[in-house]
Amino acid sequence: MAWPPAGPPGPVAGYRSPASLPGEHVIVVGAGNSAVQVAYELAADWRVTLAGRTPIRFVEQRPLGRDLHFWFRVTGFDRLPLARAEAPPASPVLDDGRYRRALREGRFQRREMFTRLDGDQVEWPDGRRERVDAVLLATGYQPNLPYLAALGALTADGRPRQRQGLSLTHGGLGFLGLEWQRTPSSNTLRGVGADARRIVAALARHLCGDRERARA
Repeated sequence: MAWPPAGPPGPVAGYRSPASLPGEHVIVVGAGNSAVQVAYELAADWRVTLAGRTPIRFVEQRPLGRDLHFWFRVTGFDRLPLARAEAPPASPVLDDGRYRRALREGRFQRREMFTRLDGDQVEWPDGRRERVDAVLLATGYQPNLPYLAALGALTADGRPRQRQGLSLTHGGLGFLGLEWQRTPSSNTLRGVGADARRIVAALARHLCGDRERARA
């Protein structure tokens, strides 16, 4: 049971196609875009249960005929400074209607998070037990930077000590792609370029300062 086969529940990053999963019943854990998209794809071949602790929040992907990312850019939302932006409790699922329709029609079902995983059996909050062939974890991503821990550059929970991408502990260290690093789009392809230009400029100034001090 599980992904990879014969291993513990695995992250959705290891998923490639429905054919890569064993058996017939798959549980996808999560309530965001990755969880719903994978559940939708798997539902064509397997019995799929989407399990999570929070309800799925759907957002129209193409309001007024244009993709939501277009509106984020033209309205200036992407450039809001962090102090004026408030992170949502969970990422909404962008949907052109197909995912809501599939859920409504029962192509896959959504249930509250299971309370126990015992071998190939899951136990649901109502006490019912059920066999499952694979479990995929689509619960989001966090920075994984253990090689910086010894430097004191990380918080106790492993997050970078940084402000707008620049390390608070090491002058020559910068970060990119962190969620809510500087603007709402910092962890997207739309925003990472602008953040990169700022960080490279700051690191260049730091290097120039080191050279000046070395000459003194």
